Amino acid sequence: MTLDPGATADQIRARLEPLGTEERAVNEKRYLKSELDFLGVKVPLVRKQAKAWLKEHGEVERADLIALTEELWDRRVHELRSFATDLSIFALDQWTKSDLPRFERWLREARTWAHVDHISVRLIGGMLQREPEIAKSLDRWARDEDFWIRRAAMLTLLLELRTGSGDWQRFAGYADSMLEEREFFIRKAIGWILREVSKKRPELTYRFVRERIDRISGLTLREAIRHLEPKRERELKAAYAAR
Repeated sequence: MTLDPGATADQIRARLEPLGTEERAVNEKRYLKSELDFLGVKVPLVRKQAKAWLKEHGEVERADLIALTEELWDRRVHELRSFATDLSIFALDQWTKSDLPRFERWLREARTWAHVDHISVRLIGGMLQREPEIAKSLDRWARDEDFWIRRAAMLTLLLELRTGSGDWQRFAGYADSMLEEREFFIRKAIGWILREVSKKRPELTYRFVRERIDRISGLTLREAIRHLEPKRERELKAAYAAR
């Protein structure tokens, strides 16, 4: 069956609208400082509906899925972009490295952590597990002028890093090059990933922070050491205060 992307996107919007509230729409738009329209639907509900839609439609052809997700994304409605991202994640086996430019465009157009993070960690991170050569593009992203793309380069590595494996050296190189940036979302991302790594490999996080204590920001430090053993947490806090 060939989907009509416009009509199907209309149906998906009609499916989501009753699940939202005007109050949440207003609050989310303000919180995310977004220029998009909002339906006021909670994230888990959007995800549940995306999974249900795929189940209802069975095997969706790759071309149809691309056309539909592009239509949803281009409508500039927050929840429709979330739906497009969730559909793409649930259909991960459809994508190859040839799809990366399309998802990079989504990252550049997103302008909010709410989409950038989900696309980076779950979608492109999932692709990276199957196609490691994608990492070459991440090296370019890590040098990009757009801080959202630099953030995405690091967060794409998170899916594997949080399991106790993954490309630590690549992440450490990216983080080291961005460590003194003043952008909140870069500092936060470095700390977040270091915190996740510390759950399985605390020594890596400890050494990274200790060796860069004179350069690290307070925000990154607070995030990074949250799960270290108390003795090391106190040590790093004292070293930061004394610098």
